[in-house]
Amino acid sequence: MTEFFNQISRRKFILTAGASAGTVFLKGCLGNPPENLTGGSTPAQPAAQPIANISPEQAPETTTVQLGYIPIVEAAPLIIAKEKGFFAKYGMSNVVLSKQASWGSARDNVEIGSAGGGIDGGQWQMPMPHLITEGIITKGNQKIPMYILCQLITHGNGIAIANKHLGKGIGLKLDGAKSLFKELKSSTPFTAAFTFPHVNQDLWIRYWLAASGIDPNTDVKLATVPAAQTVANMKTGTMDAFSTGDPWPYRIVKDKIGFMSALTAEIWKNHPEEYFAMRADWVNKHPKATKALLKGIMEAQQWLDNFDNREEAAKILAVRNYFNLSSPEILLNPYQGKYDMGDGRQIDDKSMAAYYWKDEKGSVSYPYKTHDLWFITENVRWGFLPKDYLDNNAAKAKELINKVNREDIWKETAKELGIAAADIPTNTSRGVEEFFDGIKFDPEKPEEYLKSLKIKKVSI
Repeated sequence: MTEFFNQISRRKFILTAGASAGTVFLKGCLGNPPENLTGGSTPAQPAAQPIANISPEQAPETTTVQLGYIPIVEAAPLIIAKEKGFFAKYGMSNVVLSKQASWGSARDNVEIGSAGGGIDGGQWQMPMPHLITEGIITKGNQKIPMYILCQLITHGNGIAIANKHLGKGIGLKLDGAKSLFKELKSSTPFTAAFTFPHVNQDLWIRYWLAASGIDPNTDVKLATVPAAQTVANMKTGTMDAFSTGDPWPYRIVKDKIGFMSALTAEIWKNHPEEYFAMRADWVNKHPKATKALLKGIMEAQQWLDNFDNREEAAKILAVRNYFNLSSPEILLNPYQGKYDMGDGRQIDDKSMAAYYWKDEKGSVSYPYKTHDLWFITENVRWGFLPKDYLDNNAAKAKELINKVNREDIWKETAKELGIAAADIPTNTSRGVEEFFDGIKFDPEKPEEYLKSLKIKKVSI
C-alpha cells in the first residue's frame, strides 16, 4: 500500500529547514489553566510556556490566523493549543478562534476567507475539505482549494434516541426494531437528524441504519440541525434520533430527554473523525506559519491524551466562550470512556474514549489518505458524488485526495517537532477497516466494498 497514492503527481509543498537540536517536546501536564479564557475575537493570555528555539528558517511569516470551530470535543486541540500557549510557543501568538453557528456558517466563512471577515480554516467534518475544493457545496459552485493537515480526534460521537422509543429494540443493531420503523413509515416517519449533509455525522447514521436493513433514503426522514439545537429539538419531540458529538449525547441522557443507541466507537472502532484543514492559498503563502500551527496542535493532542490532564481540559472547554456548559462534569465521564447510555447499559472502557494523538491502531493525528477514500466512497454510495470518482481503480478520487490531503506537511512538521520515528507513519494507508456488522473496507478495492453493501443508491 506504500504506492497507493503515488499514481497521481501533484505539486509539492515547499519545505524549509529541519528541526533545531533544541526542540522542546511535551512531557506531562504543563502549567495551570489560564484565568482569562476566551473563545471570541480577543486572544487569550496563554499559560506560561517556554518559547521554542525558533530558528530564522522556521519563524512563521505571520503570527495571525483566523480558525473556525464548532463547540464539540473535536475542537479541543485548537482550544487547548491556544489556552495552554502551544500556538504561541511556536510563534503563532495571535491565533483567533471563531465559534461557528453551524457547519454551513463555517463553509460560508472559509469561502470568503479572513480577508473578507471570515476564517482561514479550522475544524471540519469529512469530506468537507474535498467538497469545498471541488465546489460541490459552495455558493455558485465556486472551487475553494483546501488542504487537510491533520486528523483532530477519533471517537467522541454517538447516536441519541428520543425517550419515547425506550425499550423498543433500538440499539447498536436494529433487528428487533424493524417493525417500529415500518409502522412509523406509514404514518409519521422516524426522523433522524445530523449537523451537515454528506459528511461524518450524516454518514454514521446512514451506515448504522443500513447495516440493519433500514434504508435511510426511503424508510426514515433525514434532517439537518445544528449541534447546539440538539437538546431543544429532542425536548420538543420534533426528532427521534440525532447523530452528534460530545457533549450533546451526555446532555440528552442526563436531562432525561433520550438515550444512546450506539457510540460511533462501537460502529467503527478507532474511526477517523474530524480534521484540521486550511485554505490552500493561506498555506501556500504561509508554509512556515502552517507548520507552526501544526506543532501547536500536535502538542495539544499529546497533552489531551494524558488522561491526567482531562479534568483540566474539561474546565477549559466548558467556559461560556467555548462550549458554554453548565458544568465541566458533562465532559468528565465521556473523556474517561464512561458512558451512561440511558437505557440501562453502562460503558466503562477507556478504549472507547476520545483520542487525539494515538489510539490502539496507531496515529490519530496523521491524516491517512485511505480514510479520505472511505468518506468519498460513502458519498458515491449515497449518490452525493458520481460513480466516476471510483472508476479506473478510483483514479479521480485519488487525484482529489492527493490534491487535498497534505500528509507530507504533517510528516515534515512531526520531524521538526522531534516526534519519534516510530510515531510517524510510513504508509498513507491504515489498511483494511472493519465495521460492527462485519463489513470490511479494503482501500485497494473500493468498488468491491460497495458491492458488498445491500443498501445503497449507486448502481454497481
